[in-house]
Amino acid sequence: MQTVNCPGCGAEVSFRSSAAVMAVCDYCQTTLLRDADSVRDIGKMSAVLEDYTPLQIHTSGRWQGQSFTVIGRIQLRYDAGLWNEWYVLFDDGTDGWLADASGQYMLSRRVPTEQAAQAVADPLPPFARLRPGVQLLYESKPFVAGDVRTARCTGGQGELPFAVGAGWTAQVADFRYEGRFLTLDYADGETPTVYQGELVTLAQLQCQLLREADEIGRTADRYRGKAVPLGCPHCGSPIAYRAGMASFVICPSCHSEVDCTTSTALVLAKHTEVEALRTSLTPGEVGTIDGKRYTVLGLLQCTDNDDEETSTWVEYLLFNEDAGLLWLVEQDSGWDRVRVLDVWPRQSGANEITFENRPYRKGFEYDSEVLYAAGTFNWRVQAGDKIRLTEYGSPARRLTQETSETEIVWTLSTTVSRTQVSQWFKDNKALVEAAKLPEQNRNAGPVDDLGYCTRAAWGFVIVLWLLNLPMVLVGHEDWDGLIYGTLALWAPIWIVRHYSGSGRGDED
Repeated sequence: MQTVNCPGCGAEVSFRSSAAVMAVCDYCQTTLLRDADSVRDIGKMSAVLEDYTPLQIHTSGRWQGQSFTVIGRIQLRYDAGLWNEWYVLFDDGTDGWLADASGQYMLSRRVPTEQAAQAVADPLPPFARLRPGVQLLYESKPFVAGDVRTARCTGGQGELPFAVGAGWTAQVADFRYEGRFLTLDYADGETPTVYQGELVTLAQLQCQLLREADEIGRTADRYRGKAVPLGCPHCGSPIAYRAGMASFVICPSCHSEVDCTTSTALVLAKHTEVEALRTSLTPGEVGTIDGKRYTVLGLLQCTDNDDEETSTWVEYLLFNEDAGLLWLVEQDSGWDRVRVLDVWPRQSGANEITFENRPYRKGFEYDSEVLYAAGTFNWRVQAGDKIRLTEYGSPARRLTQETSETEIVWTLSTTVSRTQVSQWFKDNKALVEAAKLPEQNRNAGPVDDLGYCTRAAWGFVIVLWLLNLPMVLVGHEDWDGLIYGTLALWAPIWIVRHYSGSGRGDED
């Protein structure tokens, strides 16, 4: 929920969600509109998520056996979002950087120039040659470029090792190898400064003096744009308006016909658009997952634009002040719970990856396009955005590589039932009713065939043993035929299940 002060009486007015563009003051009944510039950031282009970080100056922790304290911060913004770089000072006098981006944390230290030169097989490439997916051998490990972008510094606080001024920009490339992290910083010229570290969590760092959850909620949910009253231009009286009911309004006080300005018309049209999209969850809705209260921040409606059979689905971004970000994805066939991976899978073959010591075979590969976006996100998203999705494993437990022009993200998806989702959002009557419907089979295609074959194999094994066991017991046949027959039925299923990565179950 987001709040503004009413321009009419000063009372706090709550917008029902980050997607809402209209609200009515409970005290003076003034109808408030978000201004046209802000409305353009809602739906067609959604607002970037700001100030949800639990870190602050004086936060302390431990890494690699040493204590550290956060003493400064710079905030870097690029065309689709922002991230924080926290400057940390260790007890031995050395320093480092704790990057804070979309709920992921990377702690790194500068590598001396001579050491960095010895660690790479070839000279470090210029920034212009870098793209997501480019490999760099560092200490004989194949690091992959996961994020390549130019950013500008929009603010700083505390103590910093350099001067930050207006127009200061940085060209940076982040490389990943499983849980290890490597940054090439081209801010000082063509020869990059190298930083090496790893993906961490605040729990691993044993962080102290973090911001409290209620403080995070207050600062992050406060709407920062402008709100104006929808008032009669002749007498100033507030005008009640219901989206979709009329293209013009009549003032109830002076009976003047109100000709909406371009700005007001845009707001009303956007409000109509927001109200027209019906989804199972809406921005601002709250559910309890794993004992924690999560708020739905935003939603995306996406499509794969398949020539033969186009599919659409809805992705919901959820947030908890302690646990961070979480995704739920709704398809016709059911729901997925999705989390972004801190530790990346390792490429173990042309069409195979290894994650947590288990192989996953490559499956579908396709483009995803955003049809509609509403709410607040950890990057700036808009209709028409496209990414390349490459899936590995089975639908029940699926790894997905998401590739855009500037970054690569790995996610892990596990299926959840409609019943489970309805239990998370118990106040949502539509989800409760949907949970009463029979679950569709999520394992479409090859995995569906596998499930059918498994059931058929059980049936044949039972029949085989019922017909042959009496003859084995009386000595007319030996055990070898019965055992080999059973193995012949099950061996193909075991092999397919193992190499498809479908034997892990639904654990997250």
